[in-house]
Amino acid sequence: MSSLLSPLPHANPNTDYSGTSAAVIGRPPPGLSASSSTVSRQGKLRIIHIINSLDFGGAETMLINLLLRTDRQRFEPSVIALIDNMRVADPLIKAGIPIKVIGMTNRILNPRKFLALSRYLHQQQPHVVQTWMDHSNLIGSLAVRLAGLKTRIVWGIHHSNHIRGVAKNSTQMVVDACARLSRFLPEKIVYCSETSARFYTRRGFDRRRIEVICNGFDLSRFHPDHSARKDLRSELGLPEDTPLIGLAARWDPFKDHETFLKAAASLPHQVHFVLCGTDITPNNDRLMTMVRRLGLVDRCHLLGPRHDVPRIHAAVDILTSSSISEAFPLTLGEAMACGTPAVATDVGDSALIIGDTGLIVPPRQPAALAGAWRKILALNHQQHLEMGQRARQRVCQLFDLDSVIDRYQSLYTSNINGNAAVLSTGGADPAQRRNQRSGTDRK
Repeated sequence: MSSLLSPLPHANPNTDYSGTSAAVIGRPPPGLSASSSTVSRQGKLRIIHIINSLDFGGAETMLINLLLRTDRQRFEPSVIALIDNMRVADPLIKAGIPIKVIGMTNRILNPRKFLALSRYLHQQQPHVVQTWMDHSNLIGSLAVRLAGLKTRIVWGIHHSNHIRGVAKNSTQMVVDACARLSRFLPEKIVYCSETSARFYTRRGFDRRRIEVICNGFDLSRFHPDHSARKDLRSELGLPEDTPLIGLAARWDPFKDHETFLKAAASLPHQVHFVLCGTDITPNNDRLMTMVRRLGLVDRCHLLGPRHDVPRIHAAVDILTSSSISEAFPLTLGEAMACGTPAVATDVGDSALIIGDTGLIVPPRQPAALAGAWRKILALNHQQHLEMGQRARQRVCQLFDLDSVIDRYQSLYTSNINGNAAVLSTGGADPAQRRNQRSGTDRK
């Protein structure tokens, strides 16, 4: 499920993390100790989150949002990154959240690194281990059991349909292994979308352990920005009235840039297209071959990874997801929160996110995608504005980030099998936390 992740405020994607493998990065804030004895005296729940890496991605976005809003009076969170890729780790380090980098690679599992992971878990003695995405679900939970811990394990699923012939064979093997182990290792499996839960249960995942917690959106970061329209067009050297259609997605076969570009080629010459994400640059030979073949060189703006995604979302007339498989595409809700109508293919929970505030089309059908764009571009200014306002209102009502954080924290503090609470749920209540943040991170 990956959408483009813009580093959160103050992130520095150029930070040099070389040499940080197998070392804890960052320190707990004053008054918070990482030692098991101190945490136990304070009555806080020790939670370790295990994720493949801290690179751009939808699951990484949700993890960072969760950690930055975790109630530190009740929880002692930390992170284990299996791979030494820390492009979006800076906000966590600034927040004093410890990060352990194991230094694995994305090729072959290194037994020595796996044992190091298991030993570290044994040292930390967490109450809960939350793993994020398929590989971390498998590696992390096996490492917990190898450590001899009875720690409660929660898996996180942020994909849906691993299409045969598109997804890597190694990923398919990992998913199949997790299906067999889902009856024994996790106490709960958190799916970020209803679609994910359906696809994974069809593959054999234990349906008794389903917990669907949809992603939420930070409405303080993603909001309408009336100056963005002029600013982005000025940056691109375009007149202020140029229609712009956006796609924020890394270069990946699941994102189906080809369908997007074929649809783009059928629109009038005055319409321009803004694409951003990892490897979305003129240096991508395969992408540029498509752009040239379709005659879009003068109308396609390839911006690469951007750190101002909210600004781009607020500047375009339409945000698009052309994917052939998704779980819960963050880019749609982010754009809608910015007051921008969205057009998406009917995959994952895209239709649930958009509702009646945008348009849904079948995947891999450029003509249908282009037709949906034409309908929205044909709206007058007031109609377009009202559609965008409805889109933001839908996100505010259904996908508020505070509610999502509350769901995760309730999951951690309750006995997952339905018995008594594991530890006191004292501390500020959700309404109090929201009031405390008002005036600081709300706009």
